[in-house]
This record gives sequence, structure tokens and C-alpha cells, in this order.
Amino acid sequence: MSAAEKPSLRVLLCAPRGFCAGVVRAIDAVERALELYGPPVYVRHEIVHNKYVVEGLKAKGAIFVEELHEVPVGTAAPVIFSAHGVAKSVPEDAARRNFFAIDATCPLVTKVHREATVHHKKGREVVLIGHAGHPEVIGTMGQLPEGAVTLVETAEQARRFVPRDPENLAYTTQTTLSIDDTAEIVAILRERFPAMAAPHKEDICYATTNRQEAVKRVAPQVDAMIVVGAPNSSNSQRLREVADREGCRVAVLLQRAGDIDWNVFGTISSLGITAGASAPEVLVEEIIDAFAERFAVQVETVYTAHEDVFFPLPRQLRPDAAE
Repeated sequence: MSAAEKPSLRVLLCAPRGFCAGVVRAIDAVERALELYGPPVYVRHEIVHNKYVVEGLKAKGAIFVEELHEVPVGTAAPVIFSAHGVAKSVPEDAARRNFFAIDATCPLVTKVHREATVHHKKGREVVLIGHAGHPEVIGTMGQLPEGAVTLVETAEQARRFVPRDPENLAYTTQTTLSIDDTAEIVAILRERFPAMAAPHKEDICYATTNRQEAVKRVAPQVDAMIVVGAPNSSNSQRLREVADREGCRVAVLLQRAGDIDWNVFGTISSLGITAGASAPEVLVEEIIDAFAERFAVQVETVYTAHEDVFFPLPRQLRPDAAE
């Protein structure tokens, strides 16, 4: 099909999109460990929720495991904890096994861990707003003794929650939640329990907030919205939900260009594209290229925020570490 025959397609690219500072730090941590110590480098859980990134690191010599017992006994290779954070029992287990452990937990997740710990020390019951089974939630709940944290996932659960002492409560949240859903849950809890302590600063991270705001701007202007990201990525799933809620007729989560259903996207005239915080820009470009084969594509970038956040590498991986 010649360029003249192709139907036109206006593509609105959300900005910010894609990698956040915590994800960049985690991926850099694995790559730096491979440079300093050579392969293999063991990584507990996917370093970030993106198959493309994980496969790329595997090709360089990273070995991904779900639990520490999968790491060979007596290895001197680094063992890296993922950006999502881990329960306190995990570094304790690593120490017992004499592993060279490197913690690549996002500093904004570490902030939530510290908040939960401080509240517990002050005798407060901790309510964690988040999604059951997500690695970040498992890690946060695992900072405290069994039963010290109550997980609330929905507004309905917030209405039904019965604390041990309504005057002695605090809440924290997963960092990758829907801003609007979380605000609703918090409002219900605060109305029911006015004395409940809140985070000093919003727990939902800057990147989650910024990406959702960009989608809110773009979604009402387009026929369809693609969120580039993995199905197990919480922040990516929330972006798709935001696009849907903002009235976009078609809002889908895709991992690669090969996942595009042309029966759905073959007749649109405008398209919004964003990417979750663990999705590399190369996958966005791959999807734009796929549309450019079928459409005369005009790309515009819609900016809603500028990001310059940077997190230094874990201490063991900084330039003087191997000296």
C-alpha cells in the first residue's frame, strides 16, 4: 500500500510514559552487577514486570528465581532483590545462607515500609490499601508481624473494615494504585475513622500519578488507547482502567506489536499510546512502526509533567564498590 493510499492516523503519545526512576535503578543494578562480578547474577522475582526486559537480562547472564532456595548453596554470585521490595524474612534468609545480597527495592517502596514500621512501633494498627498477591503488597505486609497489617482492596472492604481500636489506626498504600480509586477508599476510611494517621507524603508514587494524569488528558481525544505493559504490572493495568474510565471506547494493554488485534484497530482515525513504568520505549516505537505500515501516521506528544527524578544505585554497586 502506497503512502497516498494509507488512511491517516493521529497518534497522541502520552508524556511522561514508560520507565520511572525506580525501574531504571533496578535494571541498572542488575546490569552493573553483571559488569562488576560477571555472570551469573541471581535475581529474586522479576526485577521489573516486563517480559522484554527480563529476557534481555537473562541473555546477559541474569538468572531469575522466585525463592532463595533456588539459588545454589555456597554461591559467591550477587543475589538481587527486585524493585517491588521484599518481606523482612527474605534478607534474613539471605544472610543465613551467606549470600551476597543487593537490595534494588525502589526507594519509594522503602518509604512505605518505613512508614508501616513506625506506625507499628507506635502501637497503631496498619491498614494497607493495595492488591492481594502483588509482590509489593507481600513485601510491605512482610515488614510487620503476622496480623499487624490489614489489607483493604476495595471501597466495599473499607466500609466493612472493623479495627481493633478506631482511635489507633494508620494507613499506607501500594505505590502503583489508581489515584481515583485510592482516594475513594481513603475518604471512606477517614470518614469512619477521623483519627486515622495518614502518610506524611502521598504513597502513590510520582510516576504512577504522572502517567495516569497524562492518560486522563489523552483518552477523551482518541478512538482507542494502547497501554504498553505486562499483564502482571499493576501500574500498567491501572493506566488501562483510567483510559476506560475517561470514556475511551477501546482501551487495551499490549506487551508487543505482535499482540495488536487489527480487527479492533484497523478502522480508527486517532490513537493514544502510553507505557507502564516498567515498559521500555523500544516497545512503544515497535507499536508505532506497526501502525505506520498500515496508516499514514502523524505523531504528537502530549506533555502533562516533566520528570527528573534520579535514584543512585545500591551502595555495593556504586563506582568505588569493586576497588
